[in-house]
Amino acid sequence: MTATEPIAPPSAISDAARRFLGAPRFAIVATLNPDGGPLQAVVWYALEGDAIVFNSCVGRQWPTNLARDRRVSFVVADAYDYLEIRGEVEIDEDPVRSQAVIASLAHRYHSDEAEAAAQIDSFAQQQRVTFALRPRRVYERLSAH
Repeated sequence: MTATEPIAPPSAISDAARRFLGAPRFAIVATLNPDGGPLQAVVWYALEGDAIVFNSCVGRQWPTNLARDRRVSFVVADAYDYLEIRGEVEIDEDPVRSQAVIASLAHRYHSDEAEAAAQIDSFAQQQRVTFALRPRRVYERLSAH
C-alpha cells in the first residue's frame, strides 16, 4: 500500500459471524513469504471484542512473515459455511501476555483439563507472540448461525 492509497475503514463483524466464530473451530492464516508467495497455517483463535486474537511460537515462518508485512487473510470454514477476514495485525511480543493468551486458547480448544494443562506446560517452554486482527474486510457465507 502506498501513502496515496486510502485505508479502508474497519469492517464490522456481524452477529451471525460472531456466533460462528464463538465455536472453537480452526482457522487458516495466510501470510506472504519474502518472495511474495503465500504461506498458510492452521491456528487457534478467539474473538475478543472486535479483534481476532491468535498466537504462535516465535521462529516459525508465518509469524516472521507478519513481522515483515502485517497483512493477513484469516479464514474459518465449517462445511459450506465460511468467514474470511482481511486486514493488518497488531503484534504483541510481551511474553507474559502471550503465555496468558495461549493458555486461554488451550482451555478453549481442550475441554479436558488434563489435556489443556499438558499443552500449557509445553507452551511455557516456548517464546510466544500474539496477534490481534481488526477486520478491514469481512466476507461471509453463513447459513443459520
